[in-house]
Amino acid sequence: MGRHDRGMHLVAWCVIGLFWWVASAAQASPGPDFSERFGDSDFIEIIERDEGLETRPTGYVSQDIEPDHVFRIDLNEGQVPIGQGVVYDGFLIDGKLPGPTLRVTEGDIVRMEITNSGAVMHGASFHAAYTQTSKHVGSIMPGQTKSITFRATTPGVFMYHCAPGGHAIPMHVMFGQYGMMVVEPREEPYQLEADLGQEPDLKLYMLQHELYASGKEAVEGDPSYTAFNGELFRYVENPIPVRPGDYVRMYFLNVGPNLLSTFHIVGIVWDYVYWQGHPAAMWPGGQTVTAGPSDSWVIEFRIPPEEGVYTMLDHGVGGTSRGAIGLLDARADADTPSEILAEGPSYEPAEREERMGEARRILSPFGIPDSDANPVPARADRPVRFGSDVEEVVIEMKGNAFYPKIVEVAPGTKITWVNEDVFTYGHGETSGAHNAVALSGPQSFATALLAHAESDSVTLTEPGTYDYICAPHPYMQGRIIVRDTD
Repeated sequence: MGRHDRGMHLVAWCVIGLFWWVASAAQASPGPDFSERFGDSDFIEIIERDEGLETRPTGYVSQDIEPDHVFRIDLNEGQVPIGQGVVYDGFLIDGKLPGPTLRVTEGDIVRMEITNSGAVMHGASFHAAYTQTSKHVGSIMPGQTKSITFRATTPGVFMYHCAPGGHAIPMHVMFGQYGMMVVEPREEPYQLEADLGQEPDLKLYMLQHELYASGKEAVEGDPSYTAFNGELFRYVENPIPVRPGDYVRMYFLNVGPNLLSTFHIVGIVWDYVYWQGHPAAMWPGGQTVTAGPSDSWVIEFRIPPEEGVYTMLDHGVGGTSRGAIGLLDARADADTPSEILAEGPSYEPAEREERMGEARRILSPFGIPDSDANPVPARADRPVRFGSDVEEVVIEMKGNAFYPKIVEVAPGTKITWVNEDVFTYGHGETSGAHNAVALSGPQSFATALLAHAESDSVTLTEPGTYDYICAPHPYMQGRIIVRDTD
């Protein structure tokens, strides 16, 4: 063996030894921030395994780690204007419907601090969190603040929502507590950005959602309205200005909570779309994106070199006619905004008061709006009159609401409540078990607490108005009007 060969042989062994030392050191000490990130976990072997996989690790981190971002949100109940003379009375996040748009970058440590300033139990679920969340923020009582810390390991467009547990999870989502969280990719760009060598001119965050007048209609998927970003026809009344040639990236989320969306823009064929917003899940071209409840897409396209209006809509046209339509207004002199967020409008106090005062309808999935503020009630809030020949009236308990909410009957009519909510495990807010308890009226009554498909009855003989609630869910309101005579 020549001197040159011996030298190369020695170098090779040194390289092999160096690799062996690095691998051994890495195995013995996973990194200077390992204990900070994961603490004294009982599952350290699993964490070490996952950190070495080609796929992304989970989002688990120690709850004591220093976060890159802290978001504080407030869960409560209240009223918000949603356009077209309608006020929504339901469950809100930061007093909005939808809640705020939360944005982070892949790999960021995120801490969510959630306060319940409302009157009923709430909670939270973050679809971007690949880790246990329920034990940290799944049950937040009125007046409490709880937090969850996680690493956002997967890029995409994610839903977050209220999640108190059990039956209350779908109820609180149907009542309006949801929002969008976006995890931007750290290193892998979206394709049109790479093609054009620039960031988007407009980042358009678009959330489609449904609004219901009763719990029964919510459970059965029969919305009164469908909206983009919290307001009916929001971008028809205020079109989004763009310029010909603009590069638009849309972050689209269909919250639902029940119906499919087929989102389309008239005059646009997508350049690229990304399922769930993940840059590796790319499809070229297309006329629509199909999204079930909590499905999402990133959509990239260019505004063609021609002025005009481009109509955005749910091509399931029932949703379009209920409010899910908007406009991109392309003009050469347009001042394109850099971003449009997927959250409900913000109002100055005077403007909010004006909009509330102009309301013709209050939409409440579980309550009975005040008649003075609700001159043109939704179908679910109109009294249902039964003649004196009707011996029994059945009121369903469904979707944490009574249906019909208001009945008018003759004296001596038997009133029977039937619980049609199926999830009756647990208790209180997390259960679908209901009763009917009188708050006012000539006679008092209180039914038994009813599980699914159970019933109980009372007979009211004295004329008058009887207002009642469900004791475990006191926002559930019903009314019985016993008239004097036919």
